[in-house]
Amino acid sequence: MATPSDTAFTPAVKAQQSARGSREMFARAEDTRPWSDSITPDLAAFVAAQTSLFLGTSSAAGQPYIQHRGGPAGFLRVLGDRQLGLADLAGNRQYITLGNLSENPHAFLFLIDYARRRRIKIWGKARVVEDDPALLAELQCAGARGRPERVILFDVATWDVNCQQHIPQRFDAEDVAAVLQARDARIALLEARLAELEGDSAPRL
Repeated sequence: MATPSDTAFTPAVKAQQSARGSREMFARAEDTRPWSDSITPDLAAFVAAQTSLFLGTSSAAGQPYIQHRGGPAGFLRVLGDRQLGLADLAGNRQYITLGNLSENPHAFLFLIDYARRRRIKIWGKARVVEDDPALLAELQCAGARGRPERVILFDVATWDVNCQQHIPQRFDAEDVAAVLQARDARIALLEARLAELEGDSAPRL
């Protein structure tokens, strides 16, 4: 590959870009703002804040599959300048992701922050690590629900940030509850103060 973005911009993709008038724009961007093939501090901070992700894999025959993973912030961990990892929890026992990775390591991570309307796409290769209790313990996240069974390691090839267009703004229920609790506490404080003021201004006999 000439540049990291060639991971996503394959010859077939570039042919479509050329046919539809966007290839020149992306070629300029590759020269002026090339995609990174390592985890920058900005990406690391974004990863550390995520409570949800989508992991894409495919079979050797190319049948795609997307699986959701979630947990407390920090459940997806930066392990090096080009590696991410997470503890794989017990689930529905379909093992589609595990089966796909056993014959095709190419994988994709899609991370989206609805509140700030930001999304990051990460291309790379993933592998399953079984029977490594030390690594599994390292990747266990406090507060995570479920039983960790194995580790999934993701080696980053390149990544890109999408624009905000068409991302609906949504907020986590916990964040909304915290804001409402603070509002209710403020209202109670103001009502108590108002009652005091009204009591001070009442006529005295």
